[in-house]
Amino acid sequence: MVDMEHLQALLNCATESDWQEVFFSLCRGQGFDLALFAVVPSRHVALESAFVHSSYAPRWRATYDTEKLHYVDPTVEHCLARNVPVVWSPSIFRSSCQKRLYEEASAYGIRSGITFPIHGPRGEFGVLSLATGNLGSRDFISEFGHTLPDLALIRDYVFESCLRFAPGGRSAERTVHLTPRERECLQWSMEGKSSWEIARILCCSEATVNFHVANIRRKFDVTTRRQAVVKAIRLGLISVG
Repeated sequence: MVDMEHLQALLNCATESDWQEVFFSLCRGQGFDLALFAVVPSRHVALESAFVHSSYAPRWRATYDTEKLHYVDPTVEHCLARNVPVVWSPSIFRSSCQKRLYEEASAYGIRSGITFPIHGPRGEFGVLSLATGNLGSRDFISEFGHTLPDLALIRDYVFESCLRFAPGGRSAERTVHLTPRERECLQWSMEGKSSWEIARILCCSEATVNFHVANIRRKFDVTTRRQAVVKAIRLGLISVG
């Protein structure tokens, strides 16, 4: 189970170095000593200018950046076109350049893992990669498959919280005003309740709940309910615990 206190701490970090430490700690808590987060303000921005935080070996990161391997990496190619994560396996490294990339990464203990795409509401693009050194793709799914929802939640919190530090991020945001009923819907959404369940709790129709949620997403300029919850927590509009 993901540590909710650490997730909350991500949103409250005052410095980029503190943010990085909490990010790496969250990944270690899920069994990953190797993690990388990278984001650019738009998919039209050169990937080599990405805001990057990584616990990979510095020599491997230098090689990856110098040779601009993000333009070869099949996990990046996947994330540019898809919304679902990709579990690494040697079979996805098809071309000779990709095979060489995988062999070099393996030499630094990066042999298997999972990469989550990031497609932000304002066109941001990024990836969250979590890696291990000794598991094949099938063993990876067996070992970590049950943690995928928690890893996706970490991805959302890491992305939302990084925007205060990333170049081109949202260092200052307009004030968002929620109605009391919108706050209630968000609070219950944070607890994992569905629209149907919230409707029963608030004694209203499911359509009414969905109407409030749609208004919330519009106000926050996000595309999903979970993104709205994360942003509301960061802005102090709803409380955790």
